[in-house]
Amino acid sequence: MFVARSIAADHRDLIHDVSFDFHGRRMATCSSDQSVKVWDKGENGEWHCTASWKTHSGSVWRVTWAHPEFGQVLASCSFDRTAAVWEEIVGESNDKLRGQSHWVKRTTLVDSRTSVTDVKFAPKHMGLMLATCSADGVVRIYEAPDVMNLSQWSLQHEISCKLSCSCISWNPSSSRAHAPMIAVGSDDGSPNILAKVQIYEYNENTRKYAKAETLMTVTDPVHDISFAPNLGRSFHILAVATKDVRIFTLKHLRKELS
Repeated sequence: MFVARSIAADHRDLIHDVSFDFHGRRMATCSSDQSVKVWDKGENGEWHCTASWKTHSGSVWRVTWAHPEFGQVLASCSFDRTAAVWEEIVGESNDKLRGQSHWVKRTTLVDSRTSVTDVKFAPKHMGLMLATCSADGVVRIYEAPDVMNLSQWSLQHEISCKLSCSCISWNPSSSRAHAPMIAVGSDDGSPNILAKVQIYEYNENTRKYAKAETLMTVTDPVHDISFAPNLGRSFHILAVATKDVRIFTLKHLRKELS
């Protein structure tokens, strides 16, 4: 049985996203109040806010953790048309912060001309990579060539989805049999655009992402999307949240099954 426990988050506006770290003992929240808060789970099971800061000049839609192999790193995205990467460091520069951790902005990604609606780190076997999607229908994939220098990110790929993007999810499979894959959902309410989920796969020959599948049965606006952990399966499982929740099985033959 699930036990629900409320937390007084003290955000001054709507909370749009909650994200747990790899170990499930840290949590980040973001809000229309333009801030991100980091929470740590105490020994007694209670959550304590250990950091809170203004991250953007508009509503913050999503926040996500990098794999701890890369340190304590967060990414956020906002209505202000940017995404940002944050790193937790232990202060050494002055007596006030010595021995205390605090979050610093390492970079701001400014390529989008519209609201950045989602941000996700790639699976760790791909290195330190970050995908964003925007309301203008573009997915951008960035890479940090030096994981010790998070201020340097290079734009590796731009994928034009031809429809407003609301959410993205990386396929977490680390199998060599599976090329890197990213699913994109749209909340476009236009009756002219029926299919709201597209799946893109990396092609080693062209070194580009190409559309591998469109889920034609998803016609309602998509609010969230997520691949399941692979666990050695020969197929992929994708959950799509619209006005209901749908689970899709994606087989290598690129045929859609529901």
